[in-house]
Amino acid sequence: MLEVKSLFKSYKSHCVLKDISFFASPGECVGIVGSNGCGKTTLLSIVAGAVKADAGSIQFHGKEAVGHPKVFFEEAAYVPQENPLIEELTVKDNLSLWYQGNKKRMEEDLKQGAAAMLGIGDMLKKPAGTLSGGMKKRLSIACALSNHASVLILDEPGAALDLECKAIIRRYLKEYQNQGGIVLLTSHELPELSLCTKMYLLKEGKMRQIETGMGEQELIRAFQREKE
Repeated sequence: MLEVKSLFKSYKSHCVLKDISFFASPGECVGIVGSNGCGKTTLLSIVAGAVKADAGSIQFHGKEAVGHPKVFFEEAAYVPQENPLIEELTVKDNLSLWYQGNKKRMEEDLKQGAAAMLGIGDMLKKPAGTLSGGMKKRLSIACALSNHASVLILDEPGAALDLECKAIIRRYLKEYQNQGGIVLLTSHELPELSLCTKMYLLKEGKMRQIETGMGEQELIRAFQREKE
């Protein structure tokens, strides 16, 4: 279970997150929506352990992560919007770096784990810099999951990707949920949001739960209500 309690974050005098709380059980997908610049990336970065909150608690399966980097390292897999790969290296070398020399586990994942499901085995010899945006995103997910994390955190996973790559990533996320993993994502795309079992709207630092399964016009109206 992922449980976030009373997170606060400010940059100088600007409060980005105000008393953010939510939880997710194994197999759930939590979607965070909101306008650009509303703090979604900051929130995901904090839950992933990449950015420190000013106050609050983050627990993975009852283990407090704030102040305990090892818990973040073991339980959270984070895929940011920007490409985290070393483009001069091959796909296999990028994987090897993330797997920290654990060649046996990497080979197992290439046969039947996340790397296999994402089609990484077909591009191992290619330099990462020559891959398409979709291939880079799939490789980034496989690298992030080298720790076999229980929570997968993705910031706009399908942004600027072609339809096939988006579909491959969605299929993998669904399988990850089916295996008991928790997905936390931000997105502006309805097919990705359709995976969500919970959705929250972030506005002016505050977050409230909204209905899942909304259509485009319903989401637009929800955004407009927040602006009134």
